[in-house]
Amino acid sequence: MEQTPDPLARLRAAAATRQAAGLRRTLRARTPDDDGLLDLASNDYLGLARDERLAEAAADAVRTWGTGSTGSRLVTGSTTLHARLEARLSAFCGSAGALVFSSGYLANLAVVAALGRDALVVSDAGNHASIVDACRLSRSRVAVVPHGDATAVERVLAGRDEEHAIVVTDAVFSVEGDLAPLAELRAATARHGAMLIVDEAHSLGVVGARGQGAAHAAGLAADPGVVRTITLSKALGSQGGAVLGAPEVIQTLIDTGRSFIFDTGLAPGSVAAALAAVGILGDRPDLPSLVRGRARELAAMARDLGLETAEPSGAVVPVVLGPPEVALRAAAVCAERGVRAGCFRPPSVPEGRSCLRLTARANLSSDDLAVIRGALTAVAEMKVTM
Repeated sequence: MEQTPDPLARLRAAAATRQAAGLRRTLRARTPDDDGLLDLASNDYLGLARDERLAEAAADAVRTWGTGSTGSRLVTGSTTLHARLEARLSAFCGSAGALVFSSGYLANLAVVAALGRDALVVSDAGNHASIVDACRLSRSRVAVVPHGDATAVERVLAGRDEEHAIVVTDAVFSVEGDLAPLAELRAATARHGAMLIVDEAHSLGVVGARGQGAAHAAGLAADPGVVRTITLSKALGSQGGAVLGAPEVIQTLIDTGRSFIFDTGLAPGSVAAALAAVGILGDRPDLPSLVRGRARELAAMARDLGLETAEPSGAVVPVVLGPPEVALRAAAVCAERGVRAGCFRPPSVPEGRSCLRLTARANLSSDDLAVIRGALTAVAEMKVTM
């Protein structure tokens, strides 16, 4: 009797290959007290995710509107809360308009796929996976340029055959933590009639005097040729995302953005929490400088211990360790000493660049820094012995 092929065999084989390469992922269920470890792995840059003011705002919204938005934004999923948040984000970030999505990932998919259709799409090699996926969805020719290279962007734009073009980049890159050359990129796009799309996921609430983002700090907030995407789930301690841009951009996404049209709207509780966070950020203009200062302290600490790092532009501080197994061991060493650190391995980073990803928070104390120093000291000692 002929044996029936096993449809799962290839999945098991691929999993074994990943295991051997140190690239298996596991889920870890957090407890309410998060098992007592000092958190340097999350994106809660301003320490607002457990702020009582956000929790109360979310609870009030749930009591008023219910636990879900009940439908897409174009059907039943838009509330007056959504409109208030869009107006507040526009005002705070200095943009002409805003459109709220249920995640920053979906915001990127919508804006790049919609504005990149029938155009050349130029993407930085270090861009986030959501941008990579969005480029694919555009169905247009995609040119990937070297990381942070505005000259390469201009060269591609000048040599294109397409009538239209967009350039898309992270503002602060999610692992290396460096800042894109936004002024140079905008100058290049302006000279060649292209639009610039900037993902501000890791810069909103962190970069600029009041945390209004990297594009605002570069004087590009009101430029109609610049479109920004943001997330509400990092510095703002909530959930969701948004696109900031000219009215024509916003209307195009309402009309054609598939991840807007066909997705359930952001839940009211998350909308209200984000509204409260923007209010706190407006009242506490010192928070962005606090988190940037802590990030610089973490980077200096790593350098002093002989670990490879980079000068941070925002809250992200990478500690590059090389092979994935070394990064995994370093994360375990940190946990043993009371610190939860992010561990990034391929494909999140290039081969040979596996790292700890430390994220600073505005509310880190001097005692916290002492614990972190102890953990990084142990990592440095471990690295010498491996």
